[in-house]
Amino acid sequence: MSDDTYTPPRVWKWDQENGGKFANINRPIAGPTHDQALPVGEHPLQLYSLATPNGVKVTVMLEELLEKGHTGAQYDAWMIKITEGDQFGSGFVEVNPNSKIPALMDHSVNPPQRVFESGSILLYLAEKFGAFLPRELATRTETLSWLFWQMGSAPLLGGGFGHFYAYAPEKYQYPIDRYTMEIKRQLDVLDRRLADNEYLAGDEYTIADMAVWPWYGALVTNKVYEAAEFIEAHTYTNVLRWTNQIGERPAVKRGLMVNRAWGEPSSQLHERHDASDFELKTQDKVQG
Repeated sequence: MSDDTYTPPRVWKWDQENGGKFANINRPIAGPTHDQALPVGEHPLQLYSLATPNGVKVTVMLEELLEKGHTGAQYDAWMIKITEGDQFGSGFVEVNPNSKIPALMDHSVNPPQRVFESGSILLYLAEKFGAFLPRELATRTETLSWLFWQMGSAPLLGGGFGHFYAYAPEKYQYPIDRYTMEIKRQLDVLDRRLADNEYLAGDEYTIADMAVWPWYGALVTNKVYEAAEFIEAHTYTNVLRWTNQIGERPAVKRGLMVNRAWGEPSSQLHERHDASDFELKTQDKVQG
């Protein structure tokens, strides 16, 4: 243990200089910082997002709905540049007072309905279109249990392990050990479940898989935090089987591209307004 122990003051004061990589977008208060209206496209569903794991959940869901023939799921996807503070614009805060992506507006109802929190958006769309959420009570309940498992578990992966392992300005053993232990426990939970089930709810692909896959699938395949070797990801064979199986779905491949601003230009579709955009408006085409 280090001798440089921290003694909290009686009253905490915000020190923006001690916030690490994302200090410029973190603050201890809510509300907008500037006036900025959100764009609105021609489709009833308007998504404001970025292709982080939470954002990918929703674009995968929308593409899966379209793949399944639900034409009412056509959507416009607008990029929210969180490192530039777009999430603190007045228009975005009206859709999500928590200033986090993703956020959805459904203009097919009157008055238009806002939906925020990725799990809530998945559930809203599943119920709206009657898809990817089983009707039979036992399987539906299993689906929702895994959906809410993800919502409760992933902050320990992202805000805990990911922050201290990959983003914190200094490396400390205690938080890294603490959160590594927890995410390895979570992976073991998933691995045991997937040993006897094709998908998390059983034999059926559901919103539970769409919620868990962008986080834990990316973790074990080294697409977030570059920690696969550190956590011995190769030992979670059932999670890897499930990860690779879902990754081959055409709708998932498209969903990964939407609102993506990093990686190969051919994998980036900054905005999505039509199915043809995947062929015509990726960054390699736009820049070329």
